[in-house]
Amino acid sequence: MDASDCSPRGAKMGPMSTSASEQRAPRFSAVLRDGERVTPLELFFDLVFVLAITQCTALMAATPTWRGLAQGLLVLGVLWWSWTGYAWLTSVVDPEEGSVRLVMFLAMAAFLICALCVPEAFGSEGLLFALAYGVVRVAHILLFLLASRDDPGLRRATLGLAVSTAIGVAILLLASATDGGVQIGLWTLALVLDMAGGIVVEPSGWRLVPGHFAERHGLIVIIALGESIAALGTGSGHHVDAGVVAAAVLGIVVAAGLWWLYFDVVAPVSTRRLVAAAEGSERNRMARDSFSYLHLPMVAGIVLVALGMKKTLAHVSDPLALVPTFALLGGAALYLLAHVAFRLRNVRTLNRRRLGLAVALLALTPLLQHAAALLTLALLAVALVLLIAYETWRYGEARHRVRHPEAAG
Repeated sequence: MDASDCSPRGAKMGPMSTSASEQRAPRFSAVLRDGERVTPLELFFDLVFVLAITQCTALMAATPTWRGLAQGLLVLGVLWWSWTGYAWLTSVVDPEEGSVRLVMFLAMAAFLICALCVPEAFGSEGLLFALAYGVVRVAHILLFLLASRDDPGLRRATLGLAVSTAIGVAILLLASATDGGVQIGLWTLALVLDMAGGIVVEPSGWRLVPGHFAERHGLIVIIALGESIAALGTGSGHHVDAGVVAAAVLGIVVAAGLWWLYFDVVAPVSTRRLVAAAEGSERNRMARDSFSYLHLPMVAGIVLVALGMKKTLAHVSDPLALVPTFALLGGAALYLLAHVAFRLRNVRTLNRRRLGLAVALLALTPLLQHAAALLTLALLAVALVLLIAYETWRYGEARHRVRHPEAAG
């Protein structure tokens, strides 16, 4: 056999030409995922989401009011729903094979435009945001249609998702022509109706690789935590004194605490339960509820904490005022409440410690709005450390079994 026998161009008619044709076809179609590792292109795609998170924090920091918080969280929710759609997509198809790679690059470009428009998404760049967002969602639907060519169940689910997507994008286009409370109401309606598509559409038609899907969402939590670290740097300005140093250290303690609360036990348990769930409706519902829905308040909570830390670093000895105090403490509370709901959904038990701390943080918010920002940050850091220390001590044996299943088995 010479080199021409291995080349599609030199291949002769017969079995070899059929095999070569089959090898060439995936370049112009979607190739189903084979393996659980997150690919470099998926990580590359997620870098655009990093900018989106940063822009949401900047939007809220520029307007630290209840309206500003609502706007930032609505933009985050809309962008999250598009991101998690691609997490579902790349758990079905290999993003680095066939025409999928090129469409992913197109989606990245549109996503980047969305991120750039975030500061004025409720103003002069609302229409451009909606149009770019529409491109992101249309590319997503087209890739799913390509992947579902030989899968009737996935095709039906995709067509159902296309309806809710079209409704959401249309309402955002309408919202770009309004302002004030009407605009916020339309954004809320667009997000609710779009996300409701995940409940209305029969879940049995979806496909996913559970280990990959769980890891992808874990990585996005790390990306959100990275924003909290970045907020420490951007909030400190150019002058580093003792107060800034103390706030930076406390900020790292808070970020590390949020990381620990998710990755120490929650992440491995949720991954194993998703893998163990029966393929089809049961697994897809668990993935939808636990990851697509409940990871949104986790990420939103981290973003709010990042906003609070950014404001703290800017004025460590001054009071934060009510809204930034709520962002810092309420964001941590939202993060903890999402964990409570996450465990309730998957394990059917209530984590009273995290629920109790979330309620306590919310109750402290109005009381600490006039306290020094550094004190508020210190109290949050101490609360998270005490919670982690208690859970590690109280459930040390169970924690060891979760983290080292090979030793327990």
